[in-house]
Amino acid sequence: MGVTHEERLAQNEAFFREVNERIRGAVEGHPADGHVYEYLCECSDTGCVERIRLTTDEYEAVRSDPRRFVLAPGHAVAAIETVVEAEPEHLVVEKIGAAGELAEALDPRAA
Repeated sequence: MGVTHEERLAQNEAFFREVNERIRGAVEGHPADGHVYEYLCECSDTGCVERIRLTTDEYEAVRSDPRRFVLAPGHAVAAIETVVEAEPEHLVVEKIGAAGELAEALDPRAA
């Protein structure tokens, strides 16, 4: 059975999450003093170049649920995700349905 369009979008977002996990790993050990770091928008558009500025604590809050991703405003795709938090500079979305299951399966922190 082939990959559905929604699953392909979720795979794209999981790729950006893996890149952000590497960014997070690079700042590991730095004090969580409210310093802001730039992360990639984790939307499904592979050509997206938007950056999102988050503190370590903000990033960890998103990462606490394997179905959640951080996106630039306006980048959510209703077919695969629900906006659970809307801030002026970013959105936190939660994957739904098959996309949510795939997001959990591809969670780099579950390994």
